[in-house]
Amino acid sequence: MPILGVNVDHIATLREARKTFEPDPVEAAFIAEKAGAGCITVHLREDRRHIQDRDLRILKETVQTKLNLEMASSEEIVEIALSLRPHQVTIVPEKREELTTEGGLNVVKNYTNLLGLVKKFKESNILVSFFIDPQNEQVQASADCGANFVEFHTGEYANAKEELLKRQELIRLHETAELAIQKKLRVNAGHGLTHYNVKSVLSIPGLEELHIGHSIISRAVIVGLERSVREMVSFIS
Repeated sequence: MPILGVNVDHIATLREARKTFEPDPVEAAFIAEKAGAGCITVHLREDRRHIQDRDLRILKETVQTKLNLEMASSEEIVEIALSLRPHQVTIVPEKREELTTEGGLNVVKNYTNLLGLVKKFKESNILVSFFIDPQNEQVQASADCGANFVEFHTGEYANAKEELLKRQELIRLHETAELAIQKKLRVNAGHGLTHYNVKSVLSIPGLEELHIGHSIISRAVIVGLERSVREMVSFIS
């Protein structure tokens, strides 16, 4: 049974819309853990559009489960991560104009840089995950780099309008997960997952963590955060 990683970025997005002090992503993380989350995920973007450095420092001190820091491989963010030492970093591609992460990290293209990055994080006893599209060449490159995890980008599955396309994406996720396991990589997944489509991804081989944000926070506006998290935990149990 995979654990649920709750991404609290959207709590900070709402706060930053008014540049005020509420709602607080730290408080949201506490509620999520109380409701059964096994991990808290935040993305410290270079433009600081939602999560701020202070949030990250407090979360490092208060999260009782596992703090997963999504981040680009920029020098500034790398130095912050090495100083803070979260439990895990997930390296993602990042473009300033995007609303959300639009695709997986190209490990093949950025192999040399990522190889050095993994070495730095492992020397600091920080687990390393690569957020990748479910492609064999990206899995192989991730293994060659020495990553601990791959997190498969499930956006193509989640956004597919036709059942045939959904099934094709699920097959691709299954096949690449099997390859990841063969290569001694641990398997996570996330992006675009909701209360309505999450069930089908639970059969992905070796799945350890599901990282979900937007759907949980959106439902929380209606029913409350604790209930929204508890519902998602029940769906993946």
